[in-house]
Amino acid sequence: MSRGVVSEIERFAVEDGPGIRTLVFMKGCPLSCVWCSNPESQKLGPEIAYFKDKCIGCGRCVEICPQKAISYLKDEGLVIDRSKCDNCGLCAEVCVAGSKVLVGKSMTAEEIIAEVKKDSAFYQRSVGGITVSGGEPALQKEFLLELLAKCHAQGLNTAIETCGYTDWMSLKNIARDTDLIFYDLKHMDPLVHKRLTGVTNELILRNLRNLSRLNKPIIARMPLIPGYNDSFNNIESTVDFVKSLDNIQRLEILPYHRLGQAKYKSLGREYELKDLLPHDRKNLTWLVDLGAKKGVQIQLGA
Repeated sequence: MSRGVVSEIERFAVEDGPGIRTLVFMKGCPLSCVWCSNPESQKLGPEIAYFKDKCIGCGRCVEICPQKAISYLKDEGLVIDRSKCDNCGLCAEVCVAGSKVLVGKSMTAEEIIAEVKKDSAFYQRSVGGITVSGGEPALQKEFLLELLAKCHAQGLNTAIETCGYTDWMSLKNIARDTDLIFYDLKHMDPLVHKRLTGVTNELILRNLRNLSRLNKPIIARMPLIPGYNDSFNNIESTVDFVKSLDNIQRLEILPYHRLGQAKYKSLGREYELKDLLPHDRKNLTWLVDLGAKKGVQIQLGA
């Protein structure tokens, strides 16, 4: 029985597939997007997140840390030395205020399905199910294959959210037990894509072309980041690429938001886009018109 590393399980999601769904966030991602709103899912292993505003300064974590990675500084309060911390999770276990959380839990497919089926009555009424996200779920592909197959065996509708950066045979096998695929497109220029995400986009685009021939429903998604990928040329190129493919239900454009900024601080990381402001949504309606002109359904996300 294999195990996967999960960062979070979110219940009653309504924007990541049909009906009411349970969202399972897998840890680990091969991309490093500068705007990532889920930094806690980037690394494969568990991590300690420290929310300083919740800390009551009881000192229990300082006493129990076997690596002596936590100290109390007069001017700063509790500080975690990330170079010493091995993410054992003992500090989170003794933290009565919930200021320290171990992000990343090893789970079996059966344990995940048991959590998902707690809301089975809602799935039956709304044709909902499970959506596996990340990070990048294909990074734990063997576990993902097992999870999706067992979900199907129990009659659960399945969906995945993927950046497509994996080998084609793995993606093809994953699609076998997937009812709906959300596929991310970041930028159409391979060099800009590498600068923004750490990898080029050739494999991602090639995989989507292949995937579109499998007669599986696909929803393409594009995060819209001011000053990074929101030029007219890039948006038009993305729409034209989606138009050239089969089985694409629509292109969802997801406006940039800053909701993940606090997560970076809790992980001891710097958020590169801290001064970037989101688009004014009322100025984005032209995107829907562009889609209509091109013959591609475009939907603006929340």
